Amino acid sequence: MTKIVKNTICLWYENDAEGAARFYAETFPDSSVGAVHRAPGDYPSGKEGDVLTVEFTVMGIPCLGLNGGPAFTHNEAFSFQVATEDQNETDRYWNAIVGNGGQESECGWCKDKWGISWQITPVALTKAFTSPDRIAAKRAFDAMMTMKKIDIAAIEVAFRG
Repeated sequence: MTKIVKNTICLWYENDAEGAARFYAETFPDSSVGAVHRAPGDYPSGKEGDVLTVEFTVMGIPCLGLNGGPAFTHNEAFSFQVATEDQNETDRYWNAIVGNGGQESECGWCKDKWGISWQITPVALTKAFTSPDRIAAKRAFDAMMTMKKIDIAAIEVAFRG
């Protein structure tokens, strides 16, 4: 018997939910592609037999990709936030997303080629922001505000003053 997932993030794609799901599964640990469902009939943005939905998991989070056509697009109001342990992991995820047709943004944010926003957030940055030393936290914050991809060494230097 298949386990029913009670809550799933549904992401609307123009027409390549399967490609996005496969990219995420190849890029992030604890990620996979599950069932691919084809449309049983024609629909406004596709034909019978086209991929309609794709079940997938991104870093343990169940998702459903829906090929719904161009009516809706993604924006930064939704993002995946990925906590990274070191600069190598930060670089690996950032470079995978940006290097696969994505785009850089500010302060550790980037967008994949399907328009989904990602925050590639080193644990060192989160620790700096949540430090009880608010002056040091502000220095780290100010340094982050000048960055696209987060440079952990620069955050640590700023934090130490």
